[in-house]
Amino acid sequence: MKTKYQIFVSSTYEDLKEERDLVIKAILEMGHIPVGMEMFSAGDEQQWELIKSQIDDCDYYVVISAFRYGSLDGDIGYTEKEYDYAVSKGVPALGFVINDAVNWAASKVDTNALKVEKLRAFKNKIQSKIVSYWNDKNDLYGKVSISLMKQFNTNPRVGWIKSSEQMSPDIVNEISRLSNENSLLRKKVDELEVEIDREQKEEFEKTLETLKHNKRTLSFFYQYGREWEDHTEFSLLQIFNLLAPELMIENSTKSCARMLGLSFKPDDERRIRTEWGTPSNIVKKILADLNVLDIIMPSPKKKSVKDDNDYWTLTEEGKRIFKAVRRELLEKNLEKALLASDEEEYSETKNNPKKKKKK
Repeated sequence: MKTKYQIFVSSTYEDLKEERDLVIKAILEMGHIPVGMEMFSAGDEQQWELIKSQIDDCDYYVVISAFRYGSLDGDIGYTEKEYDYAVSKGVPALGFVINDAVNWAASKVDTNALKVEKLRAFKNKIQSKIVSYWNDKNDLYGKVSISLMKQFNTNPRVGWIKSSEQMSPDIVNEISRLSNENSLLRKKVDELEVEIDREQKEEFEKTLETLKHNKRTLSFFYQYGREWEDHTEFSLLQIFNLLAPELMIENSTKSCARMLGLSFKPDDERRIRTEWGTPSNIVKKILADLNVLDIIMPSPKKKSVKDDNDYWTLTEEGKRIFKAVRRELLEKNLEKALLASDEEEYSETKNNPKKKKKK
């Protein structure tokens, strides 16, 4: 028997029309039934009851999130309201959240502070369950197809079956054929995931090597000084490792320059000047290079009209790089501490043979 699954597709509407169309197309191509909120009029209580009944009948729930929270129904957005209801009814929810580093049209980005905060909280809620991250509509199309296929296999639901279908020999043969086909598809999915993981790992290692082997020369201007001094070479990795904690949320180019000056100044006896203790043109080039490597990006946070500073923040890839670097450093420091402890114990035992080693 051929089971058709009903899948509810939820998202903000105006900013994600093309993306929704491709997701609905993917569901139809797999032979299943897409249901979306565009079929209903938001804001009408009777329509909300109809939406709930549709979610009740659905086998899976797909939510797509980009940079808009959408229209509110009281204190909650319609998309989040649908999501909460689906989860409360035990419908498997698959989340697809856009990567923060993606370039996105300003007209499709919420700037209202309340909605920005609500969107952040909603994304955190989505990320607490099954979630994938997408970069554009084609990437979303592929990831929705793969995720749904995996759900069909690992978490099959009741679905819909034609009442006229019987378990005839033809149906048994069809089930066997589909089983073999699904097995091949699962194998292809696994191979694709391995390939994606390999490519991501190679890109990660390439970025790390690029940071290690690219050097930049910084100069320093001390208080009461007359010219740039102490021209010193640093790797981009050293610079990134220093700036990353400051860019977890965001920081300005000027503050980054100040941090580099205070942390790297070779002369510990003299104070670096407060503003632009390192050359602004060099610092800007360094930040541009880190941006080219996709590990930092201009901060999307809205600023006042009077604030003419440039602000930067870490991308998701930048956070992964920083975590890897810090983890390696912490593990090395732990290893050094353990070695030092062993050497101290050995020294005490050697000087005092009667003292037993701890077990």
